[in-house]
Amino acid sequence: MAQNTNNYALDIFGKALLDYQHEKYTEDIKTFSSLDEEDIIPLPYLFRSYQEMPKLEQKALQLCKGQVLDIGAGAGSHSLWLQQNGKEVTALDISAGAIQTCQLRGIKKTLHMDILSYSGIKFDTLLLLMNGIGIVGKLSNLKNYLVHLKSIVANDGQILVDSSNIIYMFEQDDDGGYWIPQTTDYYGEVSFQMEYKGKMGPSFNWLYLDFETLKRSCFLEGFNCELVSEGEHYDYLARLSPL
Repeated sequence: MAQNTNNYALDIFGKALLDYQHEKYTEDIKTFSSLDEEDIIPLPYLFRSYQEMPKLEQKALQLCKGQVLDIGAGAGSHSLWLQQNGKEVTALDISAGAIQTCQLRGIKKTLHMDILSYSGIKFDTLLLLMNGIGIVGKLSNLKNYLVHLKSIVANDGQILVDSSNIIYMFEQDDDGGYWIPQTTDYYGEVSFQMEYKGKMGPSFNWLYLDFETLKRSCFLEGFNCELVSEGEHYDYLARLSPL
């Protein structure tokens, strides 16, 4: 979950990753969101091995084919496993610290940029894990992202993406409906802020997207959307294929 910034001074996420990489780990990232007052992102978890990954992530990595673009690569754990297993992978992240971390861990190909700024070769697999669709920020942005992703994936390629339906976090009434605040256009739109070692990063938007909404949006933009598997807590892995 990298912050949407190229300013290294504000790159809270990247600074934390580099500290861990340089064996200066003393604390985790704190997160504050419109859903929870406070939570943490444990830094060791971002450097996890394949065996420590959730089943959905393991499945996604197994499905990767051809040239892979790991979007929002973070510390590069997914890219590293793919590279070690003979895949041609490029790690992309908007966080300068994240990309430096990927390079220090031995990932050969990296891109420091926003995915919407990328143009170039088309990839056989676009990988967006750890609620990768979250980079969209708001549901109203989804169309633009899908259009762009379609322009950089091969005609016979695939997009592997996971997300979660967070409807369970809202209070349910006796009729089975949910009490959802009217402060957002869609209940999965969440605002976040990160704090690390006493420094607060800028606020950014993050999207949790239920599968049916993703499927409808994909149909409108010329994608087949397949539910590959479901996790244990309202999460899922989907595969998008251009029609």
